[in-house]
Amino acid sequence: MAIFRPFRAIRPTQEHAAAVAALPYDTMSSAEARVRAAGNPHSFLHIDMAEIDLPETTDPYADIVYDTAAANLQRFITEGTFVQDDAPQYYIYRQTWRGRTQTGLVGCACIDDYQNGIIKKHELTVQAKQEDRIRHVTACNANTGPIFLAYRDEQSIAAKLDDWCSTHAADYDFMQADVRHECWAIDSPALTAQLQASFVATPALYIADGHHRSASAVHVGLARRAAAPSYTGQEEFNFFLAVCFPHEQLEILDYNRVVKDLNGHSAEDFLAKVAEKFTVEPSATQLKPAATHEFGMYLDGQWYRLQPREGTFDPQSPVGRLDVEILQRNLLEPLLNIDDPRRNKRIAFIGGIRGLGELERRCDPEAGDMRIAFAMHAPSLDDLFAIADSGNIMPPKSTWFEPKLLSGLFIHDLD
Repeated sequence: MAIFRPFRAIRPTQEHAAAVAALPYDTMSSAEARVRAAGNPHSFLHIDMAEIDLPETTDPYADIVYDTAAANLQRFITEGTFVQDDAPQYYIYRQTWRGRTQTGLVGCACIDDYQNGIIKKHELTVQAKQEDRIRHVTACNANTGPIFLAYRDEQSIAAKLDDWCSTHAADYDFMQADVRHECWAIDSPALTAQLQASFVATPALYIADGHHRSASAVHVGLARRAAAPSYTGQEEFNFFLAVCFPHEQLEILDYNRVVKDLNGHSAEDFLAKVAEKFTVEPSATQLKPAATHEFGMYLDGQWYRLQPREGTFDPQSPVGRLDVEILQRNLLEPLLNIDDPRRNKRIAFIGGIRGLGELERRCDPEAGDMRIAFAMHAPSLDDLFAIADSGNIMPPKSTWFEPKLLSGLFIHDLD
C-alpha cells in the first residue's frame, strides 16, 4: 500500500512559471544548457545545471557547481521568483502533446516504499550519475527534479483530478516547444484526504522515468536518518518529489539503436548471418515497426524488415520476449560484439521522437558516424509492469517517455 502525501511546494510565481520551467538536466549537455538559458535569468537550468554560470572549462562535477546551484536556488527565493505555499497540498500537472493528454498528481513518495518494493524499479543505475544527484540534492537541501511514477488507476484517482481541472482555473498554463503544460494547486482538504486514502489502497507505484533521481533521493533520506537516529519517519527528508500518472494515459516511445561498424563482416556476410535468426525482407521505404517482434534495419542506404525466427526467444519470459532483448541476444551481441550496451562505445541510442530520418543521417556514408541502424517497436506499460512485478530489470535503453516532465515547477524542501 503506497504512501503518497501532500507537501509545501516551493514553486514559481504565476508570472515566472513559463520562464523558470526547463527540461531535465539529463536531456542535454552543458553546452546545450548554456544556449537554452541564454538571456533568461529565471531558467531553472541555473539551478539544475549550475555550471552554465561558471567558466566553460569548469568540471560539471566540481564542488563549486553544487555550491552555485544552492546559491542560485536561494537567490530565486530571495528575489521572489519562487515562493513556498503555507500549507501542505497536492498539485496537478497536466501535459498535452500531439493530441494526447496525461494528468499527474504531484506529491511526495516515501523512501520506505522504495526500500520495501512498493515503489517498483525496472532499470539499473550508474553510480557516477547517482552520486551527481546525491550531491545536488544535498547542496540544495531539496528535491529539485520530479520522479515520473505510474500506477494502475483502480481507485478512480484520474477522474477526481479531471473534475478538479474542469472546475478550477489553472495556476500555470503555457506552451514550451509543442507541449502544453498546465498546473493546479489543490487547496481542498476534503479532496486531499480522498486522494491520500486512494493511494493507500494502491498496491504499487512504478518508476517510469527518473531511476537515478529516485535512488539519489533515497540515499540522501537514509543519510539524514543516520544523522538523526531519533527520527519519527514524518520528517520531510523521508519523502521525495514525484508526479504520479495513471498508466492508461501514458505511452512509451521507441528507443532505436545505431552501431558504428559491422564488426569486421562484409555487408553480404552480415546479411546472411542475420538471416539465420531473422527473416530479412528488403523495404522500398523507411520501415517503422508496426507491431511487436518486428524490426527495421538500415544498412548502406537500404531498409529491411526483420522478424525473429521460431525458437530465438522465450515468449513466456517477461524480459526474454522484449524486442530489445531479442535484438541484443540474437544480433547485437553475437554478430556485432556489443556484449554490454551500457558501456560499449560502438553503440548509441536515439529516442524515437527524433524520427527515422535521424537514423539515416547517422548512417550516411558521407557525413554519418555510424554504419547500421535498428528501428524498434516500443514496449508497452504492461511490459514494464510485468518486468517490475517479477523483480527483473529491463535491458538498457528500453523505454523513452514523452513529453518530459519539466523541472522547476515544484521543489520539495527537505526541512
